[in-house]
Formats: sequence, structure tokens, C-alpha cells
Amino acid sequence: MNLDHMKNRRLAGLFLLGGVLFNYPILSLFNLKVMLFGIPVLYLYIFSLWTLLILLIAVVTSKVRMKDEVHPSCFILQKDNQP
Repeated sequence: MNLDHMKNRRLAGLFLLGGVLFNYPILSLFNLKVMLFGIPVLYLYIFSLWTLLILLIAVVTSKVRMKDEVHPSCFILQKDNQP
């Protein structure tokens, strides 16, 4: 399984997780007349979950390479400059 395939699977998983967490049964748990820090709990849940999903997507799609992984553009063809 290559890295692009794993990245696509993770992004699909985050999409499904977001779909579940932003759907009716879960949202109804936070639809209370309670305020935290002066913000309704439902709004706090929606915006904090939205921020968390954006951060997770950024982590999944980041192009940080492992130490042992060498990018193909690192190989430069050199000519022998011998007379």
C-alpha cells in the first residue's frame, strides 16, 4: 500500500467521521440551553469540531517525510566533467 493510497483512506475516514459527528443524533446531544464561556454549547461543539477536523486534514495531507524516505527529486543527474 503506497503513501497516496493511505492518505486517501485517511481522508475518506475523516470525511465519514465528520459526517457522523455533524449529523442529527450527535448534534441533538449538544442542543442544550447551557452556555460555556458565554457561548451556547451547540455552537461551541460545531466550531471546535470543525477546527479539529481541519487540523486533522492538515496533518494527513502534510508533506513531511520520514528520515529514511528520499524524494525522487533529490537525485540529480551529473555528468562526468573529465577531459
